[in-house]
Amino acid sequence: MSRQPTPEEIEEIRGIPLYQHSLAQGYFPVLEKPVIAEGFPENWMTPALAAALDSGDAEFVLSTGTNHARMQIIRPPYFLLHSYYRLWSEHPDIAETWEAGCPRVSLTTVMATEHVARVNAKRRGGEPAATPALDERRLDARTVYLNLSRDPALWDRAEVGRMIEEIRSVQASHPSGRYHLDCSTSHLAHLVRKAADWGLWADFPRPASIIHAYEYTPATVRRFLRARFDCPIVDLFGSTELGYLYYSDAEGAYHPYLDRMSVELLETVPDSGLYSLIVTSLRNPYMPLIRYRSGDVVRTLDGSPDPDRIARFTGREKELLPTPHGPLSQGDLDEAVAAAAPGVFQHQLRLYEGEMAEVAYTTFTGGPLDGAAERALAEAAGSLTGRRCRAAYHDHLPIGRSGKYAWLAAHS
Repeated sequence: MSRQPTPEEIEEIRGIPLYQHSLAQGYFPVLEKPVIAEGFPENWMTPALAAALDSGDAEFVLSTGTNHARMQIIRPPYFLLHSYYRLWSEHPDIAETWEAGCPRVSLTTVMATEHVARVNAKRRGGEPAATPALDERRLDARTVYLNLSRDPALWDRAEVGRMIEEIRSVQASHPSGRYHLDCSTSHLAHLVRKAADWGLWADFPRPASIIHAYEYTPATVRRFLRARFDCPIVDLFGSTELGYLYYSDAEGAYHPYLDRMSVELLETVPDSGLYSLIVTSLRNPYMPLIRYRSGDVVRTLDGSPDPDRIARFTGREKELLPTPHGPLSQGDLDEAVAAAAPGVFQHQLRLYEGEMAEVAYTTFTGGPLDGAAERALAEAAGSLTGRRCRAAYHDHLPIGRSGKYAWLAAHS
């Protein structure tokens, strides 16, 4: 049975044009992204929203987008950042680093860095520099951004040395020499590998806590980072339009963080145990979302549709691959890859005509797997996909335009 909004939730959305048909019917269907975009922003406009836009209490932004179209939304300024800071300050494993005033260093996509540099340049009444200095990459008193290049696999020694020195300068600004590292795990893994390869690892200041919140983290990358950092490493799950909904503890188990929110799980295909995440949220007062399909898929500890028992966030619903055994998600393939070939760093499933597929992969060592591990990798992917699979080593897998990696690609 679907979860319908409570009387209190209905009062919050009563004046919004988008919901008038559902209010009249007395039933709220799942809210899809195209419905939000159709007629935007008039379908959300109320006198209160118009006033908030005029005063600057609300603003138009684009959702981050990974490998799909970005969606325009309306939200309070710094909505996602405030959600992040609140969760950091309340998290049972890392709240102490918030209270200690640890500065935050962010290592993620270059698009995030460029956004901060543009905002700062606009405040100064100018244009951002081609290579913005560290102060020009400061989001607020607490946070600076490091990355200046789209593809972290192509960072050279000078770039890695610069980032390490910038981390050291931030670390030195804290009375106890501590800092908090916010990252995309793929970017951090690249930085750690390159620092080790070039003899710079000893100079890498160790963080007091780490949060990753930008993309799916492969299991092998998670293991790689946990082996190298002796501090809590926390995953946050959320989105630009929703804020953060779940957090992991230091052991990797997920917990709900549903302030003014509720979640229901709808199975993508009967008996698949793979669920679409449906969110009702009043957290953003300017775009309250009722039964919104976030586009994410999950698996639970026991296969039930209980949102309190989510075990893994397994990727995007648009990227599910139909197979003879049911839909295959990014997380399903990743789990198999990690079990068959722990030395794999990044991988991408490439689909070819004639039911052929290739698992293109890189490794942490920078060389191909041995024959047995490569065969095990191909067999694992073949078993999951129902395709004839081969595994092929690559010294480089390209990153997407979004600054994130795609796990699935169609090739001619």
